[in-house]
Amino acid sequence: MSPSHLLLIALIISTVVHHISAQGKTNVNGLTFENPRLRQAYIGLQAIKATVLSDPYNFTGNWVGPNVCNYSRVFCSTFPGNRSIRVVGGIDLNRADISGSLPNELGLLNDLSLIHLNSNRFCGTIPRSIRNLTSLFELDLSNNRFSGVFPTSVLSLPTLKYLDLRFNDFEGRLPRRLFDIKLDAIILNSNRFRSGIPSNLGNSTVSAIVLANNNLGGCIPSSIGRMANTLYQIVLSNNNLSGCIPTQVGLLKKVTVFDVSRNNLQGSLPAAIGGMTSVEQLNVAHNRLTGVVPGSICRLPKLVNFLYSFNYFTGEAPSCVAPPPRKVFYDAKNCIAGRPNQRTPGQCSTRFARPVNCQLLQCAG
Repeated sequence: MSPSHLLLIALIISTVVHHISAQGKTNVNGLTFENPRLRQAYIGLQAIKATVLSDPYNFTGNWVGPNVCNYSRVFCSTFPGNRSIRVVGGIDLNRADISGSLPNELGLLNDLSLIHLNSNRFCGTIPRSIRNLTSLFELDLSNNRFSGVFPTSVLSLPTLKYLDLRFNDFEGRLPRRLFDIKLDAIILNSNRFRSGIPSNLGNSTVSAIVLANNNLGGCIPSSIGRMANTLYQIVLSNNNLSGCIPTQVGLLKKVTVFDVSRNNLQGSLPAAIGGMTSVEQLNVAHNRLTGVVPGSICRLPKLVNFLYSFNYFTGEAPSCVAPPPRKVFYDAKNCIAGRPNQRTPGQCSTRFARPVNCQLLQCAG
């Protein structure tokens, strides 16, 4: 091939490369970007900024121009497939007090590994396009005003491990699939979820689950025992739960916090809880529990705080009456003869004080 032909081919290749590069870098209002991924992130970030109604601390004030990696609270990282390419890997607007909503263009930020929007005034629903954020690891939308049913699109995120939606206005059912995907933390307290805890709760791989302050109703699923190898904290307080505490909770040998207080749980306190050998905080207060508090619970080696007040217990093991120093066991407002600060005889004669057969008790919800 002649030198002139080689030169022509070189010119053609150069022209094609330049054209491709130009397409990747310019195409948005004449601005130049490092790479197409940052160009796409720019579009998504500008769409978020456009929905902002109030930004009292001006966190989004410098969200101007193509240098998105210099935007306040926007963090860039290298692209896993090519470390020479920068991408937007995180947005952290925690405690910014921003009022606004999340636009559909959020899905263009598909290199994000974390979104932290804690303590703002975002409202509306979560856009379905969030399912495009296939690298997302942490999603914290807590302390906002988001509404609607549970955003099931987040369940399609293949790398998501941390899900925090607490203190919002989500409502309706918890989807069964929530407990079938491999998450490490599910924090949904202080919303308006109803219709019970799905029976496949025990399929979850989480180390922490907080569902407190909803109105779930129903029973604690017996499948909870299958979480023995992963679960460290579970908080189900103030949920209008009924039925009995399943004996399978005794299998949770790694749990350090177990809180089912402020519900309508009935029956006796299972002696099987004595198998929760790592538990430090155990709270069953403000329920309708009856019978005698087993000594196997009060002798748990790591138990520091055991609250079982405001129930209808009629007795407790000696190890519960005189706990070792630096341990707090609180038995007030029960029906235990000889103990101070108990319920009145009239309260201890109501239907709530009657023992129930947990095998026959129907689960409401």
